[in-house]
Amino acid sequence: MARFDPAWLDEQYNNRARVPEHPQIFERWDKASALAREGLSRRLDVAYGDGPNETLDIFPAARANAPVLVFIHGGWWRALDKRDQSFIAPSLVHAGAMVVLPNYALCPAVSIETITLQIVRALAWTHRNAALYGGNPQRIVVAGHSAGAHLAAMMLCCDWKAVGSDLPAQLVKAALAISGVFDLEPLRHTPFLQGDLRLTPAAVRKLSPASFAPPKGVLHAAVGADESAEFLRQNTLIQQAWGRKTVPVCETVPDANHFEVLHELADPSARLHAMARRLLGL
Repeated sequence: MARFDPAWLDEQYNNRARVPEHPQIFERWDKASALAREGLSRRLDVAYGDGPNETLDIFPAARANAPVLVFIHGGWWRALDKRDQSFIAPSLVHAGAMVVLPNYALCPAVSIETITLQIVRALAWTHRNAALYGGNPQRIVVAGHSAGAHLAAMMLCCDWKAVGSDLPAQLVKAALAISGVFDLEPLRHTPFLQGDLRLTPAAVRKLSPASFAPPKGVLHAAVGADESAEFLRQNTLIQQAWGRKTVPVCETVPDANHFEVLHELADPSARLHAMARRLLGL
């Protein structure tokens, strides 16, 4: 099948190869994130569980009863760290939100299924503890980039009552997926990812949100206009799979590659930032 040609898949999904200036972008992230941690009230490396990397960074809201944005970093479930993306927090905190960035263990040490359950634990912890940091546990929105966008979509589909009897059935009412992957089957055939992700057909079925029934909440999906054909396809796929009622917004961000698109969340004048604020009710 041409769609699963190994060289083509590597070209479509290897964003670092597609964006040769990515080291400079990561350096910019690092500097902006350090400034964010210095400039904001913060609680860093708070444990949400006792497993590997089960910590989160909290940027408390200025006022009580604030909406909560939980942002999940990307990196193909095998790279990066919450600290790399603290830079998304300042504009959202200044807009009136509490911001939480969870870490998770990385492939190949653990599976994507294990990571998904770690993020479930991070969300349950956030619901139970948000009020301590000015957050309203009834107003949790999940956002994520790349692999983090996949995890954000998965959180909309979680059976929260099965996680804890104290949790509301709809713990997450809205999600923002930036440059997400919702059909994992191509990744099972992508050479540069195969060794670390070790996806099986059964895991693909269990972990591909595009194959699930539409959840009750709302998802907004966006992708950089300069991203690969496969990332553009994945973005429209989730709207096709879940319908316009569940995915009312499905957009491309002009002049943005896979990494630059995240700057649009941090920029208070940008469309993605406005999208996040709308989901948060700000």
